[in-house]
Amino acid sequence: MNASPLQPAQPQDAPAQALYGGVTNRRVTVRDLAKAKRQGERWAMLTAYDALTAGVFDEAGIPVLLVGDSAGNCHLGYETTVPVTMDQMVMLSAAVVRGTRRALVVADLPFGSYQESPAQAMHNAARLMKEAGVQAVKLEGGERSARTIELLVEAGIPVMAHIGLTPQSVHAFGGYPVQGRGDEAAHQLLRDAKAVQQAGAFAVVLEAVPAELAAQVTEHSAIPTVGIGGGNGTDAQVLVWTDFAGMTAGRVPKFVKQYANLRATLAQAATAFAADVRDGSFPGPEHSFE
Repeated sequence: MNASPLQPAQPQDAPAQALYGGVTNRRVTVRDLAKAKRQGERWAMLTAYDALTAGVFDEAGIPVLLVGDSAGNCHLGYETTVPVTMDQMVMLSAAVVRGTRRALVVADLPFGSYQESPAQAMHNAARLMKEAGVQAVKLEGGERSARTIELLVEAGIPVMAHIGLTPQSVHAFGGYPVQGRGDEAAHQLLRDAKAVQQAGAFAVVLEAVPAELAAQVTEHSAIPTVGIGGGNGTDAQVLVWTDFAGMTAGRVPKFVKQYANLRATLAQAATAFAADVRDGSFPGPEHSFE
């Protein structure tokens, strides 16, 4: 595959911990992520949609939390992310911010909140910054979204870009196919990555793209790349928390590794609670007032 590379990344600094060991008394910033890129430090990002879960991930040291419009699929009962509204994103994002002290909180701009015009994007991104208190926003699209990214960055709003498989385009894609296969598609992905970097994005998500292509983007990118189904060659990795923790029912995407089985744990707890209520063993004297 012959494609025009992006601008080379800056030379690496001496190895150090910019994220997991170096930031303890304040929130992680986009400058910390840039430093991690230069130093070759990999980092993890998880989604979060409420204060309680976000607090657990924050205490675990996850440096970046994404309030994704994936909440539509895994919390709000929608089939896709498309129905998620700005009001819902503001509410969920504010909860995550309140539940955290250290993580950089990034919020998705949902479908229909930025595609109409850069001015619309500015209005809604400002809502997430002002009303929810997030430190950055994320939007989908490469070349087509570059002008919008540029406007937001010029206004002082950090932007994480998202290219490859963009879930808000599910109906245009006809599902969730892998992106970037074949020379033409690979060239487009490289152009998209270059466009969002030049527009000022501080990081770019690469979703469902061939591992070799994601590694090529990462090698020639000056900003961190965040893989989700992009192989092991990206600077960071993100997963939807209900997938990685085993809360999602049924099949999960190929790129998901499940680190727990919380769905089974909760089901067992609920079954045990119901049994204790039925046989009268709960509440016992230790759970009752005199």
